[in-house]
Amino acid sequence: MLPRDGVTQLPPIAALRRDFIWGVSTSSFQIEGATREDGRSPSVWDTRGQKGLIANHDTGDVACDHYHRYREDIALMQRLGLQAYRFSVAWPRVLPQGRGLPNELGLAFYDRLIDGILAAGIEPWLCLYHWDLPQVLDDLGGWTNRDCAGWFADYAALVADRYGDRVKRFATFNEPSIFTLFGYGFGGDAGDTAGLDLLHRAIHHVNLGHGAAVDAVRERVPGSSIGCIHNYQLCRPSTPGDAQAAELCDAYWNRAFPDPQCLGSYPSLIQAAMEPHMQAGDLARIQRPVDWIGVNHYGPTFVKTVPGSRLGFATGDRWPDIPATPIGWPIVPEAFRDTLLTVAKRYGLPVYVLENGLGGHDKLDQSGAVIDNERIAYLHDYIGAVNDAAGAGADIRGYFVWSLLDNFEWDSGYGVRFGLTYVDYPTQKRIPKASFHWYRDLIKAAGT
Repeated sequence: MLPRDGVTQLPPIAALRRDFIWGVSTSSFQIEGATREDGRSPSVWDTRGQKGLIANHDTGDVACDHYHRYREDIALMQRLGLQAYRFSVAWPRVLPQGRGLPNELGLAFYDRLIDGILAAGIEPWLCLYHWDLPQVLDDLGGWTNRDCAGWFADYAALVADRYGDRVKRFATFNEPSIFTLFGYGFGGDAGDTAGLDLLHRAIHHVNLGHGAAVDAVRERVPGSSIGCIHNYQLCRPSTPGDAQAAELCDAYWNRAFPDPQCLGSYPSLIQAAMEPHMQAGDLARIQRPVDWIGVNHYGPTFVKTVPGSRLGFATGDRWPDIPATPIGWPIVPEAFRDTLLTVAKRYGLPVYVLENGLGGHDKLDQSGAVIDNERIAYLHDYIGAVNDAAGAGADIRGYFVWSLLDNFEWDSGYGVRFGLTYVDYPTQKRIPKASFHWYRDLIKAAGT
């Protein structure tokens, strides 16, 4: 691993395909702002902010003001020399009631965004769902209601009909294991069977929504390329006594979604828990043909046994001597290589890394610059791991940094920064960091 300062060397990229795609990713709620403009309705994350559940009482009301500044952000993408940009559509912006009558003003925003991306010579990758469920649907049970799979399919059909003439790359969900586990799984005690029931319902209904959305997009967009984006982190026991907890975490965290979507079955450790929520033909509805699998990865997940908890496990301490990012996430590039090899072998699909990056507490220096050498070192090592996995036979076809911009980082609010571009939130000024220039140079070198 390289030292955390003064990094200039580019990682080896010899094993990567000549048509390898370099990109960045964002999500609607984390950057758009304009939460009360042009007919948008609240999402579940607006509600969390209104309840004061976000660090520092932050909200997504303004975020990066991308809704008004998207042209400036597309110009940043051009400066990077990207081939692709992954973004998400806000369900409550285009369908304020979650279903029924579309919102033309919301749809028109994504027309402008997509047209601008294409005009910049960048391929748009559209993610249908990055956690911002319309609050009106959550009030009806959200993903614990089987009907939500159908509502999602109708939403997917609307998006495909509207943008499929210009967008060919579609992802159904971003990290379904995260929003189900953290939304329904963690917390509660071992006797909370009702809470576990809600978790298993949500997992199954999201999987049904995935299959229905794949069919909806495929039917409407000739030549579409469709996948789902999974947060896949090898689960390691914090201590030798936590091995069984790590295996169960792997079933929920890593395999509860790609296994039924790609292999047609739930992991054996959770199969019995899923059966009460399954109807005849459900697995066939879920396992629809996809073209690729998306992987989001930051580091391995360390797991500890928690006997009195709802799931019996929780995230635990990393092993001694493993370095960490400024926000405490372990840095283990070798685990990234192994993850990519595992996913490629298990599912037999082309792999795109659709999130990877370092979260920190970046600040402007006296000259007004952000010299984020630690992020550069992290990207160097992790892109090197992508190259190593490709050299070992994994069919990896693209890599997207999280993220283009510093943004609203969920429950951490604005206290954590992942961007290649620093955002001064009071002024909304964008300032490319040292890592921005490093990634630009990497992309340029990869194309020569």
